[in-house]
Amino acid sequence: MHKTGSNIELAADYIRAGKLVAFPTETVYGLGADALNPLAVARIFELKERPSFDPLIVHVADKKDLDKLITAADERVYRLIDKFWPGPLTIILPKSDIVPDIVTSGLTTVGIRMPDNEIALELIQKAGCPIAAPSANKFGRISPTSAGHVKKQLPDVDYILDGGSTTVGIESTIIAISGRGFQILRNGIITREELEEVLPFDDEIRTENVVAPGMLKSHYSPSKMMVIANAVNLKGIDKSRAGLLSFSGKLEGGFGKVVRVSVNEELKAYAVNMFAAMHDLEESDVDLIVAEPVPETGIGMAIMDRLKKAAYRL
Repeated sequence: MHKTGSNIELAADYIRAGKLVAFPTETVYGLGADALNPLAVARIFELKERPSFDPLIVHVADKKDLDKLITAADERVYRLIDKFWPGPLTIILPKSDIVPDIVTSGLTTVGIRMPDNEIALELIQKAGCPIAAPSANKFGRISPTSAGHVKKQLPDVDYILDGGSTTVGIESTIIAISGRGFQILRNGIITREELEEVLPFDDEIRTENVVAPGMLKSHYSPSKMMVIANAVNLKGIDKSRAGLLSFSGKLEGGFGKVVRVSVNEELKAYAVNMFAAMHDLEESDVDLIVAEPVPETGIGMAIMDRLKKAAYRL
C-alpha cells in the first residue's frame, strides 16, 4: 500500500533503498528511482507497464552532475543549460558507462534535465543520486498533475511526495543536438522560437525511431474515447453525453459537461490545465471527451501534440 506525504527525507531514503517515489516537478509528477540502480529502474517499467524500448529521462539537481552522466558536450550544450535549466528542457546526449542500459532502452544516448521545482531538486540532492523518472501514470494514459492523479493510476507506488498541483502541466521539451543546431523530438512549453535564440534549428528529416519519451503515435490517453473538435464531427456528436475541454468558450452549448481550461484564451493555461481536465472528464459520466483545438504555433504545437496522441486510436 502506498504512502503519501511531504517528507522529503523519507522519500530520499526510499530512493536510496531502491524503491519508487512519485514526486512533483514543474511539468507533471514523475515516477522516480535511482537512475544508477538498474533493478530499481526495472521496477519503473514494471509498475507503469511501460515497454522496454521507451527510454527514461534522468533528472539532476546540479549542472555539474551532467559531466559524470555523459561522455561529451560542447559549449552549445552549456549555453542551452545556462539559459533553460532548471526548467522543462530535456537534452539528449551521449551517455557514459555509469548510466545503465535499461534507462536508455539500450541506446548510446540519454535524456537529461534539471526540474524547476524546489521539492524535486531537494529530493535529488538528499537522495545523492540522479533520478530516472517518466510520468507517474500507467503507460500511454493521462499524465498526472497532482498526487491524486498518481494515486488513481499507481496505487502500488512506494511513496507519493505530495507537492500540490504542477505549474507547467505538460512534459518537457526534448531536443537533440546535431552538427547544424537542434532538433525537437517532443514539443513542450519551451518553444522552437525560444531555443532559436541560443542555437539554430536543424530542419533535416530526423529518425522515426523512439529515441525519446513521447514519440509514439498514441499516448496521454483517457480511458474514454476522445476526439478533437472539428466542424464535421461536432455535427454527429450527441453533446448531451459528451464532455468538452473548452478553450475559447465558443463551443460549449449543449455539452453534458464542460471543463474550461483557460479564462482568457491563454495557451499556457491550456497546457497547465489540460491533463487535469482530461482526468476530470474521464471520472465523470460522459461517454465521449471532445477537445477544442488551438493553432499549431508556439506552445500550441505542444498542446496539439498531446491532444492528437490522446485521441489517436489504432
